[in-house]
Amino acid sequence: MSSIRIVRPRRFLLASAALTSLAAADMPAALAQQAGQSLPPVEVSPPQSRKQAKPPARDAASGRRATARRPVAVAAVAKPVAPNAAVPTPLNSNAVAESASRLGLTVRQTPATVEVISAETMREQGYRTVSDVAQGAVGVTAGDNPAEPSAFSMRGFTNSQINTLYNGIKIGPQNMTSRIMDTANLEAVEILKGPASLISGEGAAGGAINFVTKQPHTGPIRNEADFSYDSLNSFRAHYGSGGSTNVQGLDYRFDVSRSSLNGFADDTNTKTFDVSGQLNYRISDSLKVWGAIEYREDRGKAYWGAPLVPVAFSSSHATAGIVSGTYVSNFNGTNLGPVTIDDRTLNTNYNVLDNRNVAQEVWLRGGFELKLAPDLTLESQAYAYGAERSWFNNEVEAFNATTNTVDRSRFYVAHSQRLVGNITDLTWDSNIAGLDNRLVTTLSSSYLDFVRPGAANFPGDSVDLVDPDRGLYGLLTTKEQTARIDNEALSFEDRLKLTRTFALIGGLRVEHIGLDRNSTDVVGLENAGFPFSKSWAPVTGRIGYTWEAVPGLTFFSQYATGADISANNIFLLGPTQPLDLTTARTYETGVKHVLWDNRAEWSFSAYDIVRKNVYAAAGGQTLNIAGRQDSKGVELAGSIRPIEPLRLWSNIAYVDARYADYDFVGSSFSGNTPPNVPRIVANAGASWRFLTPWPVEIGITGRHVGDRTNSDANTVTMNAYTVGDLYAFVDIPKAVFNAVDQARLTFRVRNFTDKHYAIWGDPFYPDQILLGAPRTYEISAAFKW
Repeated sequence: MSSIRIVRPRRFLLASAALTSLAAADMPAALAQQAGQSLPPVEVSPPQSRKQAKPPARDAASGRRATARRPVAVAAVAKPVAPNAAVPTPLNSNAVAESASRLGLTVRQTPATVEVISAETMREQGYRTVSDVAQGAVGVTAGDNPAEPSAFSMRGFTNSQINTLYNGIKIGPQNMTSRIMDTANLEAVEILKGPASLISGEGAAGGAINFVTKQPHTGPIRNEADFSYDSLNSFRAHYGSGGSTNVQGLDYRFDVSRSSLNGFADDTNTKTFDVSGQLNYRISDSLKVWGAIEYREDRGKAYWGAPLVPVAFSSSHATAGIVSGTYVSNFNGTNLGPVTIDDRTLNTNYNVLDNRNVAQEVWLRGGFELKLAPDLTLESQAYAYGAERSWFNNEVEAFNATTNTVDRSRFYVAHSQRLVGNITDLTWDSNIAGLDNRLVTTLSSSYLDFVRPGAANFPGDSVDLVDPDRGLYGLLTTKEQTARIDNEALSFEDRLKLTRTFALIGGLRVEHIGLDRNSTDVVGLENAGFPFSKSWAPVTGRIGYTWEAVPGLTFFSQYATGADISANNIFLLGPTQPLDLTTARTYETGVKHVLWDNRAEWSFSAYDIVRKNVYAAAGGQTLNIAGRQDSKGVELAGSIRPIEPLRLWSNIAYVDARYADYDFVGSSFSGNTPPNVPRIVANAGASWRFLTPWPVEIGITGRHVGDRTNSDANTVTMNAYTVGDLYAFVDIPKAVFNAVDQARLTFRVRNFTDKHYAIWGDPFYPDQILLGAPRTYEISAAFKW
């Protein structure tokens, strides 16, 4: 599907009176402890109305007969809640990930590897941005820098091969449209692994990541406020409120957050501002309408990395353990030989003084849910999105072995993007030959207009390695590109329960993508080959099963396909580039197990992915024909609370990703690993809670990322690294602050060993490496009332 493919909107189902009163109340301490939450007495996140699972089947024949004889008594348009859906588990497998299935399935009921990271986990683990969230997930790495906003890698795939969604809606290729995003206004982050075009459309060869904003809940109004400050002079502040109003049936949610995150490199920072709100109105037991609005803004001064430098030049200033290998500059062609990162450049910013990264985004969403019959529900959502983005930087920093200086090159681009669309779902619960069945039919359409003024000239200069004269951008000459994309898609997803414990789950998606492109020069004349039009009609799908062999132990397997644009991305596709779609398929099998009265949970998956007709970055904004990419791997995750005060968790992922048939004039990269793909990624953590009058919890988390390369040539290695965080928090009794129900004070040390390491390498800019943040100290406070 096109880069504007819309995934199923979040369904704001209304719970029954008993469930809504439960949602409004704080989680009981015993339940939170069984679920592996580290702070049972005090929960600083607001109650959420995150949709619970719709039961795709009634498990017994008597239940089917009874249901057939009488109407379903539910509030508004809610489907019956699955009996175990409200019970948290250590790996959150009872959460519903709507970016993974339209059937309302929980993670454990979905025949795929899915993670749902809740707001509680984000707060507990200190995840400030969505890049932080991704790095705590199984097998996911991220750029973690304003220059690479939300650049993700998982299962051997990176950037635009992974769809990023906002409340289930895709706005374009990740490497063009993603921005630094604070987590304060998010209810959850959903991560679906492997080809996923059935759900999120074109571009999901490696999977999809969905950012879900906080939703209204039914019940008493609850407020929350959060503040933090760190040793880099960064600060964050957030206020949120939600609940039922004095108007019968009207619920609301409102959040506002502001942050200023300073970087470790000189003169780098990102300022964010996010305001979001939503109203849900239950007109009757069968009809609900809702509307949402969000404004996001980020402004930053970026760091684009440290240049690779010859070991011979750096001499005693050469660092060990950050990078290794030999390199011939992609930018100036000089042979650097064995390379290093000079320790005098660890905090150096080579960007021009007047650099800027700016984005402003507005979302409008609204819809209704109508229960046409006890087993038939219609849901529809309309949306409009607008964004203005600009990058004005020096982006190339290439050491020149002839002059022993750093060659620089400027780059400017801006986006003006408008997107409108609608998605409508019809959900039908039925009985086929005595077997329970759920079918969701989805019809979606969207139209996107994209204008991209960009630099026609690229001013450059050379500066000293150690004490660069950063200067200003210089003369800017612009030209323009446009893309108009229309998309229509019809999809079906079905779950058939063959027995009470075995279900077949599958789906099919047929869509049309239309592209109109134009490109003009500096005087407004159309370039050769423009304008042009192209259309595609991909068909993708998934077939799989789940089998709950014993209560809590579920086996699953799936075969799924995906499609995306072979040459870079649909917004920039040129008339001379191949216009065929890349195809991907995956075989996956695994197991998900929750046990010991919800005190322990683990999951395992193994997969084999093949992506064909691949184009890959070759540096300098050019592409090479890579032919095929193969990716095989396994993932394992677990969490346990062996005794009440102690919680342990860990995950590990292994992937072997390789290019095949990657041959071109004078060279071959067949057998090489794609950039930014480590073989091993592992996370682990432990915490201990002291059940004193002022409860205190201490914890440690660690992360290991294996060797990666920064380009398809694989000549430079970003060496493996291991980093860790320490934290301690204290829950302040209500007697101290009578007006506040819950209060928590947290102290955190990030990268407590002060490890120097490479976190990311942009294959279009292989002369430089993005470094990870050094040790920082943070204090935060959270209140709920």
